[in-house]
Amino acid sequence: MPGLARREQPLTVHHLNQLLLVCSLVLLVAVAAVRISSRSGLPSLLVYLGIGIAMGQDGVGDVHFNNAELTQVIGYAALVVILAEGGLGTKWKEIKPALPAATSLALVGIAVSVGVTATAAHYLIGLEWRQALIIGAVVSSTDAAAVFSVLRKVPLPARVTGILEAESGFNDAPVVILVVAFCTAGPVEHWYVLLGEITLELAIGAAIGLAVGWLGSWGLRHVALPASGLYPIAVMAIAVTAYAAGALAHGSGFLAVYLAAMMLGNAKLPHWPATRGFAEGLGWIAQIGMFVLLGLLVTPHEMGDDIVPALVIGLALTMVARPLSVVVGLLPFRIPWQEQTLLSWAGLRGAVPIILATIPMVSGVAENRRIFNIVFVLVVAYTLIQGPTLPWLARKLRLGESEGAADLGIESAPLERLRGHLLSVAIPKGSRMHGVEVAELRMPSGAAVTLVVRDGTSFVPLPTTVLRRGDELLVVATDPVRDAAERRLRAVGQGGKLAGWLGLAGNGTGPHSRHSGQ
Repeated sequence: MPGLARREQPLTVHHLNQLLLVCSLVLLVAVAAVRISSRSGLPSLLVYLGIGIAMGQDGVGDVHFNNAELTQVIGYAALVVILAEGGLGTKWKEIKPALPAATSLALVGIAVSVGVTATAAHYLIGLEWRQALIIGAVVSSTDAAAVFSVLRKVPLPARVTGILEAESGFNDAPVVILVVAFCTAGPVEHWYVLLGEITLELAIGAAIGLAVGWLGSWGLRHVALPASGLYPIAVMAIAVTAYAAGALAHGSGFLAVYLAAMMLGNAKLPHWPATRGFAEGLGWIAQIGMFVLLGLLVTPHEMGDDIVPALVIGLALTMVARPLSVVVGLLPFRIPWQEQTLLSWAGLRGAVPIILATIPMVSGVAENRRIFNIVFVLVVAYTLIQGPTLPWLARKLRLGESEGAADLGIESAPLERLRGHLLSVAIPKGSRMHGVEVAELRMPSGAAVTLVVRDGTSFVPLPTTVLRRGDELLVVATDPVRDAAERRLRAVGQGGKLAGWLGLAGNGTGPHSRHSGQ
């Protein structure tokens, strides 16, 4: 196959047909890989990177691709879509209590992590201070795609989930500023100058993101579009507008798009299930394209000498820098050590550090290829370790909780007009809902269990139907009692039919769950 970097012929219809065939096959393989990775516990991002490597010059595809600048541009665009999709799925009531802690981690925690990691890279590996600082900054950012992907699979306490979500959405901005500053020719600016730039860019990005999100949600609620399919397009366009406006105003475009999308996601917009599904599909495409392209940029046979340095730096980052940044960043918030331990281990890296590693390549920093190789090996190795072991650690710390109610994206017109919700509730092993009769759930007025799926068959339950482990319940709830219904289900799952006597009926302290629609 001709090398992509050497192709100089103009794009013809024949070339377009070939490109469409290759891209569609890659997407199909990637979609199938999601199923495989979900069963094996292997993070899907590693599968996508593997597809790119297999297509590259050391793989069966023999595609020669070395355009770091194009990779950086496409990576930024993909990250915008991923942050928008993550913001749309973020519930304000769940993330609001975690904002101070997440902000501290995104600023103070990043500073600690960069310092410790850079020191390890300088003294243990022998890198010059500039290269060491670049690597320290690049790998200190948690990856939004990896974090959002894991949080979809691992039910964690609301505070832990909120901190992880907000941190991954906030910390890209200061890290990008640091990496660009360290890659700039000449002496690195004083720390207080960088701190001022970071603060200013975050403030500009936050202001623009909130303004664009508020204006966009107000417009979509008051302007009736002629087709329901236009609402998802408008929502994504508003989110991208926030990024572009923030970046052009010399603010943090990444923070702007995340905040704008979060405002849109909490605004109860028309045709929301369709919008959520559209955004999720775009997010998957962005992840697949970004990881495959990064895999193409890698030259595996050049990485032999960088494997050991990457593992050493990664060990310092994972076992020293990240835990210390969590302890220092969360010092004022009195968070239990179990949650701090989980937050330390859940600081997942993914495509963002690899994309940021293209900045020194584009800037012409000395040994930029080695920096990229070290970051790539570090991300792959420690994602392979941290991702699959996170559920196990959560259980050991007694923080991995049973599944709560999860919203289904429903397009049914009556449900949407009546502002109703259809909830799917799985009864896992260990749930005290086992043995409880439907009537004993004591659901609030306006909510009812309408269907039970058991052993592959479904039936309409009676008030005396006894629930069992492994059952899946379909619950219909009107909008005013939707949250109360979920709290009640979680309470019964924890305390059984005596949940009311145990004080669990309405305190909302049950397992956290992510919702795919409203």
